[in-house]
Amino acid sequence: MEVFFERLMYAARWLLAPIYIGLSAALLALAIKFFQEVFHILPHVLELAEADLILGILSLIDMGLVGGLIVTVMFSGYENFVSALNIGEHTEKLEWLGKMDAGSLKNKVAASIVAISSIHLLRVFMELQTIPDSKLLWYVVIHLTFVLSAVVMAKIDLMHKEAH
Repeated sequence: MEVFFERLMYAARWLLAPIYIGLSAALLALAIKFFQEVFHILPHVLELAEADLILGILSLIDMGLVGGLIVTVMFSGYENFVSALNIGEHTEKLEWLGKMDAGSLKNKVAASIVAISSIHLLRVFMELQTIPDSKLLWYVVIHLTFVLSAVVMAKIDLMHKEAH
């Protein structure tokens, strides 16, 4: 009975595979939105104020960071929790594939969230005159919470690695 339950639990990891495929669909949706924004900005680039152009570019950078985060979670999560990727020898392979454990993935996700939050905060600062002080304070507090969380997770991971 014990062997049956262990095999069943081990096989259940495949329930994550559709989730990672779903992330591929999310990446496609993000790419569509990215190019929609590019096609929205380009025809008006000469008419846009510098601040509006910078805000548009920051939005594109933000989408690029989110896309990279999706790819990282999709591949690394699949490799860590479902199965190793069988990529042929002559196929281009991402440098970090097979080298990122769950702790490293967690730290990459936290760092990406901080980077994405930083861009959102920069966008808020670009529109400072239209944002009430109380809202601005919350944006900063939330961003600092993300930063502190990432630092604490990295420190815990470092302490864990030093212990082993």
